[in-house]
Amino acid sequence: MVGLRTGVLSRMSLVVRSVSITSMKFWDSTATQILATHTSIRELTTLGIKNAENLAIPSVRNDAAFLFTVVGSTGFLGVLAGQLPGDWGFFVPYLIGSISLIVLAVGSISPGLLQAAISSFSTLFPDYQERIARHEAAHFLIAYLLGLPILDYSLDIGKEHVNLIDEKLEKLIYSGQLDSKELDRLAVVAMAGLAAEGLQYDKVVGQSADLFTLQRFINRSRPQLSKDQQQNLTRWAVLFAGSLIKNNKLLHEALMKAMTNKATVLECIEAIEKAA
Repeated sequence: MVGLRTGVLSRMSLVVRSVSITSMKFWDSTATQILATHTSIRELTTLGIKNAENLAIPSVRNDAAFLFTVVGSTGFLGVLAGQLPGDWGFFVPYLIGSISLIVLAVGSISPGLLQAAISSFSTLFPDYQERIARHEAAHFLIAYLLGLPILDYSLDIGKEHVNLIDEKLEKLIYSGQLDSKELDRLAVVAMAGLAAEGLQYDKVVGQSADLFTLQRFINRSRPQLSKDQQQNLTRWAVLFAGSLIKNNKLLHEALMKAMTNKATVLECIEAIEKAA
């Protein structure tokens, strides 16, 4: 997930000055190349994006696995509890079975309340931590290549994010006056995590928050885009971000390692610049 914050530009400026300007080969190195064009599913597939036609469909892998586990485990425990003597054999299975009903009811009415539990459960997947690092490192790297300052980041469960800081952009977003050039740039950063997962895995898991972020940017832009234009912008942004990630694989992998080791933003920037 990527976000924008203001009021701390001096802090980021200090970080940038801490790195030798002459050594910052990659900072803002691709910003001039931004220009949205018509993009097809075939182009995404050719780039190496797996299941490109399903990229915008939110993944239910973690949710389904969590609910299946809850229902399955409570059902099994309920059967065992049914062997208890007397009234215990009736009331205990009933109480255990109600857990599944409560979870399903909460999931239907207010799924956000289960997000923390689902996120914690997701750590059981062997690819979970690697997915997060790959996803968030992509946001960080693409923002850096496009000249957007990074304030902070997190790979913590349920708090995964990369925060950017650009006062001008934030004002344009809040006023609903994002122009096409800035929208294109933000779209590429927003879709970077999705692109990174799509290049590596058959299914993208962490795209929901990114698609929401992109839609927020689109809603704050002028002129307003039609549905077809929004769809094309999403595809193009994935293609552009994916191309940058693929062409800067060493930088991305070095940044993933640094972020996994909880490096500071400055250390992450140094990892990018030293990787090549």
